[in-house]
Amino acid sequence: MARAVSAFAVGLLFGLGLLVSGMANPAKVLAFLDITGRWDPSLAFVMAGAVAVSAAGTLVARRRGRPLLASRLEIPTRRDLDPRLIAGAAVFGIGWGLVGLCPGPALTLLTVAPAPAATFVAAMVIGMLLFRLVPSAASKPTAVQGADA
Repeated sequence: MARAVSAFAVGLLFGLGLLVSGMANPAKVLAFLDITGRWDPSLAFVMAGAVAVSAAGTLVARRRGRPLLASRLEIPTRRDLDPRLIAGAAVFGIGWGLVGLCPGPALTLLTVAPAPAATFVAAMVIGMLLFRLVPSAASKPTAVQGADA
């Protein structure tokens, strides 16, 4: 129960932060991304603040060695770049640049302006479903050395 309450509280705080900071405002995001036009650098400060809070939280969690509401700390160690990661990042960036929304702000925007966000969220869900159809390197069968073909 504590994990569910914690997850809800963190999600609510995150959503409120997106609204207050302007990250859920597509016009503001597009102005931030328009570095050759009327650039609005204010979201850089929002991102810097988010990175600082995340870095501090990660440092505290590593020093503690264990999260408060989980049995172990799970910090990704994988550092390789594969075609799926690069393609996913490109699609994410193109979508963010075209529409001014990414998943978190889009879901937050559903609560205050559902009509504009609904199309994006529907496309996002369809994209997630289509992604499941793309085979991953981990699911491809590999040849076993020494096996007869």
